[in-house]
Amino acid sequence: MNLRLLRKKVDLIDAHMLKLLNSRAKVVSRIGKVKKRLKASIYVPDREKDVYKNIANKNKGPLSNQSLRAIFREIMSSALNLERELKIAYFGPEFTFTHIASMKKFGSSVSYASCGAISDVFSDVQKGRADYGVVPIENSIEGAVNHTLDMFIDSDLKICSEIYLEISHSLLSMESARDRIKRIYSNPMVFGQCRIWLESNLPRAELIEVSSTSKAAEIAAGLKGSACIASGLAAKKYGLKTLSSSIEDSSNNVTRFLVIGKTHARPTKEDKTSIMFSVKDSSGALHDMLVPFKKYGINLTKIESRPSRVRPWEYYFFVDLEGHCLDSKVQKALIELKKVASYMKILGSYPVEENESSE
Repeated sequence: MNLRLLRKKVDLIDAHMLKLLNSRAKVVSRIGKVKKRLKASIYVPDREKDVYKNIANKNKGPLSNQSLRAIFREIMSSALNLERELKIAYFGPEFTFTHIASMKKFGSSVSYASCGAISDVFSDVQKGRADYGVVPIENSIEGAVNHTLDMFIDSDLKICSEIYLEISHSLLSMESARDRIKRIYSNPMVFGQCRIWLESNLPRAELIEVSSTSKAAEIAAGLKGSACIASGLAAKKYGLKTLSSSIEDSSNNVTRFLVIGKTHARPTKEDKTSIMFSVKDSSGALHDMLVPFKKYGINLTKIESRPSRVRPWEYYFFVDLEGHCLDSKVQKALIELKKVASYMKILGSYPVEENESSE
């Protein structure tokens, strides 16, 4: 077959796909009406996981599962917008990594609202100014984001989904060569992720901390002799040159983000539950808190502690565990934990998200 005939064949396939996409959209609109009548959530993380899983199981190539996931992310994004206009609040200005993570989860068809502080994201969702929020929770190199942990102490919002984003940093500038750089702007956590590279390549440059990578890019775009460490999207927005790419010290630099809302996700058999609790000030108290999980064979994937803001030398513990809070073994363990803890709260149960570096 010649090129003209092959392209004609592609056009016919495109027309068929268009018809199918619009048929899907009509069904989605009907689903939206049912959800409205039932006062159900528009975004359903467990259903999202099912869609991705079904696609991966049925895929025979040549498109990769990762490529199909990106395609269906946008299909589902447009579907969400058909059901009802959805607003997502996220921490930081445009084109920060939290913004990129938000788009990775919800696609380009929903609306986004940037927030100047993590507390503002929680507030916007709690007060109904946004349907969901996206906040960073931990980085594989720098560890936990303590401000996010602290917000859960007083908030009634639930974790309903998670996002893993592989982080790659670039040195951006209006200058054309690294030897002209005297000052570098970025977020403190980003400097920590690029510490060895900076010491080896720009040891004399002054490192200036700012609130976000996007703010750093904005500053670097207007000052001679300046550079920033930010994302490729920030380079495009502010017209900066990429002097060096992938300058992070570890190739396994991944940040985990949380989607917060007002509802739990339903069980999918591949779930994670996040809880927080405080312990009584006595010898072996923390050990007693962990006994129920060992008793019922529940794996703990993360544990962090934060000081209480009420009483000195008392701590809250944040734990991620495998399973859904409706699973019988998890339920039994949490009931026993509640009996011995001075305080316990379930922060959310949600589908386990694949780390994108392993997709």
